[in-house]
Amino acid sequence: MPKITRIDHIVLTAMDVDATVAFYTRVLGMAAEQFQPADGSIRWALSFGVNKINLHQAGAEFKPNAQAATVGSQDICFISDEPLEAWQQHFVKCNVTVEDGPIARTGAAGKIMSLYIRDPDGNLIEVSNYLPIDR
Repeated sequence: MPKITRIDHIVLTAMDVDATVAFYTRVLGMAAEQFQPADGSIRWALSFGVNKINLHQAGAEFKPNAQAATVGSQDICFISDEPLEAWQQHFVKCNVTVEDGPIARTGAAGKIMSLYIRDPDGNLIEVSNYLPIDR
């Protein structure tokens, strides 16, 4: 059976793409990139590391798109090497409310500590640190 090796990108449907770009660049430090798909339209993406989030404008989604593309339906966990204390201070400076955390959770590769915030569309954003492995 063939196997999947990684996620290349995900898509967020946004009510206001400009507000979404501003939030993810200002609050989460992602880079905004404009690109032109095969249909000639201009689209926005957010990049970080080797990852990318493509943005769709609600009501004008690029085709093909999710069957039920819905604003605010995502729950995404981002891993950071920066301590959560630094993120908490940064969120205060950005006037972003921490909804929960720091709280222990389980990530794809082990135990994590997480903070939860929301983006402008209400998507749940988890910023996490992996905990050291007990030996």
